[in-house]
Amino acid sequence: MRTVAVIATGGTIASNAAATGGPVNAGVAAYVLLDSLHERPEGIDLKVEDFEVKGSYALDLPTVHRLCGRIDALLADPTIDGIVVTHGTDTMEETAYLADLIVKSDKPVIFTGAQRHAGMPDTDGPRNIADAIRCAVSPDLIGQGAAILFEGEIHAAREVTKTHTSRVDTFRSAGLGKIGEVDAGNVYVYRRRAFREVLSVDHIDEGVEMLLLGLGTSPALLDYCQTLRRSGVVLAAFGRGNAPQGFAVSIQRLTEAGIPVVIASRCAEGRVLPVYGKDSGGRTLIDAGGIFCGSLQPVKARLLLSVLLADGVDIPTIREAFQKHI
Repeated sequence: MRTVAVIATGGTIASNAAATGGPVNAGVAAYVLLDSLHERPEGIDLKVEDFEVKGSYALDLPTVHRLCGRIDALLADPTIDGIVVTHGTDTMEETAYLADLIVKSDKPVIFTGAQRHAGMPDTDGPRNIADAIRCAVSPDLIGQGAAILFEGEIHAAREVTKTHTSRVDTFRSAGLGKIGEVDAGNVYVYRRRAFREVLSVDHIDEGVEMLLLGLGTSPALLDYCQTLRRSGVVLAAFGRGNAPQGFAVSIQRLTEAGIPVVIASRCAEGRVLPVYGKDSGGRTLIDAGGIFCGSLQPVKARLLLSVLLADGVDIPTIREAFQKHI
């Protein structure tokens, strides 16, 4: 008999409307979620527990770090074959990526949830949970790191993002695609990851800010991060990694103060590269000390930087680490 541990953290999948037309709140217990399954996977024993049952928009970094520690503790049990985490979709990709970075075990860690709450007659939660359980015992997902199972598709945590506010097929891996799927109860994996390095930290740095750049965004926002004594900044920059005028000067100022500035792209696909020059083109940002993060999405670059800073490393080491993870 194979065994899967199911950790319920709340989110839409564990929510009901307080009254018709009223607010939707999390509160459905893990065992109730499992009782809702239309078709329980056979030959799999389930160990269930609740963990911070709330909307994923209400989670914070220390809580999610603690969740990853709980995942590690459960997977250290040789009788447990894999983990399923039910989670709100708002920040699922972030929690999954943090698990991908710091959970030590090679056993499958599968995140899932729902876009339609538990009180709706067509809720997508039960099918997603059943498929996630199947993924958690799949030998083809051993060593693949954390993944998200949603609407029958399996996506790598590093690459996946929520693309639609309400549709049930919201999760996509732009430009790269799913790593596999579940069809009629069978798990199919089509590709394997090329690189995974597990980072070990006993806490996570909460001081990394993220700025979305728009036409004419003021570099004063970046300077303000220094005034606030933030430990790092991620810029969701234009295209290949360019910024409005003045950002290169501010990046140099923060870098000299020991505050790393990581450059990601606000584009859904592609990678940042230092191509353009002059004031705050990508080449100028690199020369000023900016750290480019390849195809890593801004929210995930923030998590990687938060983990690295918690480890107490300096800016050159952070730069080297991002080169490995891009």
